[in-house]
Amino acid sequence: MSSRTAPKVAVLLGGPSTEREVSLSSGRECAVALRGEGFQVVEIDAGPDLAARLAELAPDVVFNALHGRWGEDGCVQGLLEWLRIPYTHSGVLASALAMDKERTKLAYRMAGLPVVESRLACAAEVRARHVMAPPYVVKPNNEGSSVGVYLVQDHANSPPQLSPDMPEVVMVEKFAPGREMTCTVMGDRALTLTDILTDGWYDYDAKYKPGGSRHVLPADVPAEIFDACLDYSLRAHRALGCRGISRTDFRWDEARGLAGLVLLETNTQPGMTPTSLAPEQAAHCGIPFGAFCRWIVEDASCNR
Repeated sequence: MSSRTAPKVAVLLGGPSTEREVSLSSGRECAVALRGEGFQVVEIDAGPDLAARLAELAPDVVFNALHGRWGEDGCVQGLLEWLRIPYTHSGVLASALAMDKERTKLAYRMAGLPVVESRLACAAEVRARHVMAPPYVVKPNNEGSSVGVYLVQDHANSPPQLSPDMPEVVMVEKFAPGREMTCTVMGDRALTLTDILTDGWYDYDAKYKPGGSRHVLPADVPAEIFDACLDYSLRAHRALGCRGISRTDFRWDEARGLAGLVLLETNTQPGMTPTSLAPEQAAHCGIPFGAFCRWIVEDASCNR
């Protein structure tokens, strides 16, 4: 592919969300890979002038490497639809649904997918008393990457002291014991299952710092569980209306067999950092990182 005919790809990265640093890492990795695939690539740190910069650049495709609010909740997707620039990953509705954990669970339930008990509550109420019998987890209803997640242990005497920057409404979710696993969907194909091993809670540092977690793939689990995770991931992808790639996270309580398997959430903008799970699963399935990024670009469109 010559530089004169190569499509121009604008990689959106950074942005104003709490996941800015992860997005910068994801975007830079993808930009390098896409240049290696022969594309013309321009990196754009998304800010208030994003619409003007895109109009001036007039890219053929936008590779959305943003994470968190504004980048994966339907906001930037709506802007790109308005500008009629083909873009990667999920569209407006799927992005907004998947970013809202409560509405994600409603879609799961309608598709017959298993989830744990949860409720939305005011942060002030959660600080004042146990709104659910411990153990439980408190997290923002519309953030990702384990940002602002609190685990309230069994027999905890006091409710969690949430930080002042937590949103006014949070999700309180019954703690699901067991193993943390995840599965990436690429188009209409569930790739494989990864078992995520950590020394403690799978928090932000465990996700993104080198050595923070160990990934075992394919996961060493019974065939019934492995197949169920792939099936559930594809059904979740479809129930939410996702496009391109998505990644669905699970918890599995081995002592309860299939009944102990629950979906946690679906990520419509999986991380693309060196320690990220989706590229690792693609590589395991024989799809190198460059080819993975190329497929994502070639899948781009409007009306997603």
